[in-house]
Amino acid sequence: MTSANNWQGARKLINVQRAIRRGPLYVAEHRLRNMSKWIVSMIGFGIGNPVMFLLSVGIGVGALVDDNLGPNGVDGVGYLTFLAPALLATAAIQGAMDETMFPTLAGFVWGKDFFAINATQISGRSIAIGVVLAAGVRCSLSVLLYELILALFGAVSLASLPALTLSSILAGMAFGAVMLMGASFVKQDDGIFAVVNRFVITPMFMFSGTYYPLAVLPIYLQWIGWISPMWHATEIGRNLSYGHQVEPWLLWIHYAYLGLMLVVGVLIASWQFTRRLAK
Repeated sequence: MTSANNWQGARKLINVQRAIRRGPLYVAEHRLRNMSKWIVSMIGFGIGNPVMFLLSVGIGVGALVDDNLGPNGVDGVGYLTFLAPALLATAAIQGAMDETMFPTLAGFVWGKDFFAINATQISGRSIAIGVVLAAGVRCSLSVLLYELILALFGAVSLASLPALTLSSILAGMAFGAVMLMGASFVKQDDGIFAVVNRFVITPMFMFSGTYYPLAVLPIYLQWIGWISPMWHATEIGRNLSYGHQVEPWLLWIHYAYLGLMLVVGVLIASWQFTRRLAK
């Protein structure tokens, strides 16, 4: 029989440092397990939304645009081809938003899951990064489902799908990190997310060159697109999809802007998570 004096404790039986290093993965797994409860709805909306949107706007409105401007009338391509990269970026951003806004408020206020997780060896920084990783998986699913529908409609070439996937996911995670940063400062559900949706998200989609080139807008509205991750991701996607002309230096700015949003969002969210969980 093993003597009680020989007991070396859990720290000898469990690799604590490895558990700490894998903290973000454990948090992401927790979020994905919660997410899996709604997987049927997520797949249903992920297929239904693009089909309905493409039928109404891409083909319905697109047919009118092509009839008036010709099959190569919008940036040298048909309207559906022009629209497709913006739709992918939109799907990625919306998917990441769904996993960083209300779940963050739930983790801090409603269910207080983050406090329970932080009671273990997992730090606030690991929790923030884990939420971003889970959001990345969610926006990846949204993008892949949207790409499937776009490919069936002939809106994108199969050769461009890998690059479009990466650029769209980058956009989604960049915006998701910023939304996580903002949500980490919210103390109660007082309608702030509804305000953000109406006065930030909606103008971002409308004035970011989604449905028409940004250059056709008056100069006093173009700045909305310049600061919007939606425009940067759409310009990258159109360049990758059908060869939309973008100056090399501007293309680097698009990538750098999205990368900066991702890094700054994660860093500030990690700091705020740590600070808030310490109280």
